[in-house]
Amino acid sequence: MIQYRDGRYEIPESVTCSLKYRIDFAIHVIPIVFGSNGLFEMKLTILILEGPYNHQASDSAYQLIQAALANGHEIRGVFFYDDGVYNVNRQMAPPQDDRHIANRWSELGGQGIDIVVCIAAAKRRGMVDDLLVPNTRISGLGQLAKMTLESDRVVVFGD
Repeated sequence: MIQYRDGRYEIPESVTCSLKYRIDFAIHVIPIVFGSNGLFEMKLTILILEGPYNHQASDSAYQLIQAALANGHEIRGVFFYDDGVYNVNRQMAPPQDDRHIANRWSELGGQGIDIVVCIAAAKRRGMVDDLLVPNTRISGLGQLAKMTLESDRVVVFGD
């Protein structure tokens, strides 16, 4: 989990903090300004391109969302594209001692965050409405465009 201590954000190994207003991700460098410290509060859209368990994109995105919400930011929506659509598969059955990634996204959707799966990517992978966890929905790329227009930043997780 990303935590704020002594004027710095402590974040997972794959993410390093450079400057107070920047979080370096393994692939992308995206400026993020955290709000509860009296700074600008932002509207964020999260785009996830990788599937669960074999890539850290989903876990890193979830941790960023938790930190952003804790610091007063708004998550405009989470959009799953390419193999990212597998993150909300209701048939996922991880071992009891492991995190349940699909349930995490369902819980965020239950908090009012728009959790959207790309219809084209889902159909290519055999995902249909019946396979989605609760509090998620299928829509087109137009929804991603709308989220992007309504956000201050779009944070991409995956290749």
